[in-house]
Amino acid sequence: MIERLAVEHADAKIALTFASPLELLVSVMLSAQTTDVNVNRVTQALFVKYRRPEDYLAVPQEELERDIFATGFFRQKARSLRGTMQMLIEEFGGEVPATLPELVRLPGVARKTANVVSSELGNPEGIVVDTHVRRLSQRLGFTKQEDPVKIEQDLVRLVPRPDWPRFPHLMIWHGRRVCIARRPLCEDCVVNDLCPSSRV
Repeated sequence: MIERLAVEHADAKIALTFASPLELLVSVMLSAQTTDVNVNRVTQALFVKYRRPEDYLAVPQEELERDIFATGFFRQKARSLRGTMQMLIEEFGGEVPATLPELVRLPGVARKTANVVSSELGNPEGIVVDTHVRRLSQRLGFTKQEDPVKIEQDLVRLVPRPDWPRFPHLMIWHGRRVCIARRPLCEDCVVNDLCPSSRV
């Protein structure tokens, strides 16, 4: 399935725009409960103004809130960002850590965010489970679980470790283009003969 999807979605990659580990971390933190397109729109100006962890702490909380307002939940996100920047400076020399246990210690960084960051930084320690990965993994019969942590546990047993970074991207892009939530295009699907939910 992975090989077929990799051919079908050869362009599958993270949809967030970033140029450094810090920009990646900020983008993923801002992406909760909003679209990647929306985050990219906001970070275009944000990353010109805020280049280092210190920059996020140099402005009043209200100013940062205004700068990220369009991503929603801006008060909570601003608090998390400032807490994260403080910890990066105090404990990690201003650098973004690459390991899951270090990343999940950062304020506002849960397992999904940590998985995205560590995977994109070339150190995958798990598999990202977002709404598309969850839905497709259930449809394809990879898991019967509902809880993202349990789904991830099922997936790491099934998916070969070298494929951990690309697997979520393939699921996400396939979910957006073909295996659409309300109306899956089974007749256009390259894995329909392997899928227990196929209507073909």
